[in-house]
Amino acid sequence: MPSIFSLPRVSRRAIKVWQRNLDVFWKTWKVNFFPPFIEALLYLTAIGLGIGTYVGAIDGVPYINYIAPAILAISVMNSAFFECTYGSYVRMYYQKSFDAIIATPLSIEDVIAGELLWGATRSVISVAIMLPVLVAFGVISLPFSLFAIPLAFLAGLTFAGLAMCFTAITPSIDTLNYPSFLFITPMMLFSGTFFPLSVLPAIFQYVALAVFPLTHLVALMRMATLPSAGTLLPLHLAWILTATVIFCVISINLMRRRLIV
Repeated sequence: MPSIFSLPRVSRRAIKVWQRNLDVFWKTWKVNFFPPFIEALLYLTAIGLGIGTYVGAIDGVPYINYIAPAILAISVMNSAFFECTYGSYVRMYYQKSFDAIIATPLSIEDVIAGELLWGATRSVISVAIMLPVLVAFGVISLPFSLFAIPLAFLAGLTFAGLAMCFTAITPSIDTLNYPSFLFITPMMLFSGTFFPLSVLPAIFQYVALAVFPLTHLVALMRMATLPSAGTLLPLHLAWILTATVIFCVISINLMRRRLIV
């Protein structure tokens, strides 16, 4: 049996799986477009304008401007992760969509690669919906903020691959609650999202930088949306690129093991 680190054979047919999911998405586009728009408004109003009135500037940036890139990063994480955990599990186990697609010339690897691409696309859609809201609030800088869109796709692949790893090993859909609450929630809170990492003990800073993809995505989003370049951009980008390749390769191989009877 091939190693989980073996490079999977993925063909161009994977785009057909992505297309299938996109077609389903557009049938309920009103329901799917509404949550990211409201999420941005809630975060900016409750935390930015609410709690933010009690918080001074951070690194010379008003608090509402400081959390705006983190809102985009959290949306990237949640969109890709939950699409490739609960969404993919439903398509695999309950709807039997994977079985039907594999009966065509598409391979298991093509199906999972298509799912990963779709998870990243969901991240792009969420960011594209949120960006006009942040622009309306005047909390991000244009035109460089548009770099958040390709960044959302790259990081979306990271979280999609990570999510698919959990989907491949979970015994039931209920078990997916564990990575959601024990990994995603702590990552959302301790990745430099709502306060700088520097205020945490050193050990937590090391964990956030070494383990949490969101830490690097938040840093990259801040570099893209705030008027400051940041000298660590290559390091954060290299971490995301490396994690994307590793997670996607492992997830495809794990799903192949699960689906081959």
